[in-house]
Amino acid sequence: MLLLKNKVAVVTGASGGIGFQIAKEYAARGATVIVCSRKIASAEKTANMIKGKAYPERLDVTDAPGVTKFVRHVAERHGRIDILINNAGYPFDRNMWTKRFHEVAEEEFDRVIEVDLKGTLRLCLSALPFMIKGGGGVIINISSTPAVSGHTEGAPYTVAKAGVIAITKHIALEYGDKNVRAYTLALGNISSEATFNSMTVTERKKAAMENSMKRWGDPSEVAKVAASLASDDFSFATGNTIVIDGGTVLL
Repeated sequence: MLLLKNKVAVVTGASGGIGFQIAKEYAARGATVIVCSRKIASAEKTANMIKGKAYPERLDVTDAPGVTKFVRHVAERHGRIDILINNAGYPFDRNMWTKRFHEVAEEEFDRVIEVDLKGTLRLCLSALPFMIKGGGGVIINISSTPAVSGHTEGAPYTVAKAGVIAITKHIALEYGDKNVRAYTLALGNISSEATFNSMTVTERKKAAMENSMKRWGDPSEVAKVAASLASDDFSFATGNTIVIDGGTVLL
């Protein structure tokens, strides 16, 4: 059964890793997927790799006027926006990640917040009016487990991703009566190219041992959860933070 048939889904940061797998899964389940990347060539390459209805679009989430224009363009071209996946994130920066909280410069916090938090905020602000007008929708924001449990590294990422969870809760509470649902995916160690390839073999093995399953998660496993949440199977659940980390952070 194509649970997402006739749905229009926007997936940011879709040119690789988790975003690509979500876009691929959505298309396989019948959705029309808008594949977004800062570089149109990357978006086109990704869309061509997906079986189903996939349309490439250039999107820079740090460009506020550009986000507004993009959302309007998608809504006009496809008639509606049913699903929004806020997956675009600031690239992993090892130097920034390993700094202690008081050593991180304000400018470094700003760089991550501009993409991870304000990028998510911009898309939500622009998409919500179209979802309300269309009779409802689903917003899924990508966060991380440190935003729930705290961490000793990566302070800018933790701060930004914690804000993302707050956005989800506000949307869920304010727009539930408009048939708009919102969720956060708090991810642990997922073997996307950006994360997995940035580590040494020793670091990868250590990370795998952090959860009860003693392994890394695969981006496709995240995609399946995201697809289920966007379907009517979760019609009476909203505002939830879904932890996908193999059993490390237990709520």
